[in-house]
Amino acid sequence: MTAESVAERAGADSGPGSAPPAFLVRNAVVAYDRVPVLHGVDLTVPRGQVLAILGPNGSGKSTLMKAMLGIVPLVSGSVEVHGTPLRRFRDWGRIGYVPQRLTAGGGVPATVREVVASGQIARRRRLRWSAPSDRAAVDEALDALDLAGMARSSVHELSGGQQQRVLIARALAARPDTFVMDEPMAGVDSENQRALAAAITALRERGSTILLVLHESGPLEPLLERGVALSGGRVVHDGPVPRPSGACARPGHDHVHPHADAEAAAAPSALPEFEVPRRD
Repeated sequence: MTAESVAERAGADSGPGSAPPAFLVRNAVVAYDRVPVLHGVDLTVPRGQVLAILGPNGSGKSTLMKAMLGIVPLVSGSVEVHGTPLRRFRDWGRIGYVPQRLTAGGGVPATVREVVASGQIARRRRLRWSAPSDRAAVDEALDALDLAGMARSSVHELSGGQQQRVLIARALAARPDTFVMDEPMAGVDSENQRALAAAITALRERGSTILLVLHESGPLEPLLERGVALSGGRVVHDGPVPRPSGACARPGHDHVHPHADAEAAAAPSALPEFEVPRRD
């Protein structure tokens, strides 16, 4: 996809009578301890697009994603989610958020199935027991990520790559139409990278909006319609996905990316465990 076609698509999706974009970011500024991390970022994510936010460690890409979900506050600027200002957006069941790693507090063991089922919290009304359709959605999510055979296993017994598949299955179980994935390939071996790429391919074929935060495109490059590169908290490229370089350009892409960006370590984590992010 050329830069011109990206612009045309973004414009078409925001035209009269059309659905609003999945995300609309205007002049976003974020700072940690008064040190600016994002500097006036603008970004439109049309519905149904597969987009990667790319950049080196410390570029601000994870911070941008968290600002789009309300996990970190804006100093100035604005974010809209499916046409609604972020501060008033409540339909979080439409958003499937996949963080960088699985966390569970209190040392309480949880099975793979329990974690995947927890993804439906935002979809359910309070005090409503799970319905057959809910259980069917969990089964489908487990099958989609090839996790059915591990459903009763403790998530803490799984490898990092398997846990990443659990996170995507958890998001999938809520049947959202928009997915936001923060470094899904980080710390994941080549076998699980291929499994994750297959799952993302299936989501793309369903017409889902998919926003991926990536260090480099790697094995996901053929799936990406657009690449937005950040450097120093500013957008330096918006258009065709930049070609992989260095180790990521090797056939097979067998190396493992490290985990979180430098700016992610400084960012406060406001997400409740096993829940979809909210902002009042």
